Amino acid sequence: DGTSGADEFRGAVRYYHSIDALTFTSNNTEAMRITSAGVVTVKKGAVAEIDTLTSASTVTPDFAASCNFTLTLGTNVTLANPSNVTAGQTGSIFLVQDGTGSRTLTLGSNYDFAGGTAPTLSTAAGSVDRLDYIVRTSTSIHCVVTALYS
Repeated sequence: DGTSGADEFRGAVRYYHSIDALTFTSNNTEAMRITSAGVVTVKKGAVAEIDTLTSASTVTPDFAASCNFTLTLGTNVTLANPSNVTAGQTGSIFLVQDGTGSRTLTLGSNYDFAGGTAPTLSTAAGSVDRLDYIVRTSTSIHCVVTALYS
């Protein structure tokens, strides 16, 4: 899918799924493709795992490790600016109040919200809020919080 030059060959890498793993036939289904431009397309059931962050006074997500996280607030937590940030990364952080509830969350300066102020989280024991983000630059992560999932 690309123009080849001297001593190089450009093209897409394609992964196929076969009902019969021992044969490659025209009945195989494309599962993933990486184009010569670096665009990745995943079909049918793409999954981004949810990693668990350990509650502590300061928690620093590693965006190279995962794009989705769950954090059960077992104390008041500062969610520090994440490490390994790349523009265009997106994901969610599920924020769960432990059995005690009333835990607070302070966010690092790189988390940006419409209006300039982070929303107040749910405080009931066991409540779940979701922080969705997209990295705009290495110092600006646009966020929105959806509160009180059941």
